[in-house]
Amino acid sequence: QVQLVESGGGLVKPGGSLKLSCAASGFALDNYVIGWFRQSPGKEREGVSCISSTDDSTYYADSVKGRFTISRDNAKNTVYLQMHSLKPEATAVYYCAATDSLDYTLRHYLRLLREYRIWGQGTQVTVSS
Repeated sequence: QVQLVESGGGLVKPGGSLKLSCAASGFALDNYVIGWFRQSPGKEREGVSCISSTDDSTYYADSVKGRFTISRDNAKNTVYLQMHSLKPEATAVYYCAATDSLDYTLRHYLRLLREYRIWGQGTQVTVSS
C-alpha cells in the first residue's frame, strides 16, 4: 500500500523547536519531490518547503526561510522538517506529499499542490504559551 505517514507534531511554546517526520511505505521516496504543506482553520493549504528528487536541492517559503530545514534519509525512506524559532502563526496541520513530476523547477512545487498525487494524513502543530 502506497502511503505517507507524518509524525512529530505537538504543542510547543513560541521560540521552541519541533522535528516532523514523513515516512513512506509502498514506494521509494528518493524518486519523488517531497513537499511539506500546512493548513490552519479557515485558510488555504500553503507550501512550506520542498526537496528535489534529483539533487536534494531545497526550497522554502519566505515565512520559514532560515528557521526550517527539510532533509531526506533515503535509507529510512523518510523526509524530515526541522522547525526552529516557532511562532504562533505556525500553528496548523502539517502535511507531506510526494510527486514524481519533473515538469517544473523546484520552487514551483511549493505552490503546485495539484502536482502531488500522494498525501499524508497530517500532523497537528500548535505553537502557544
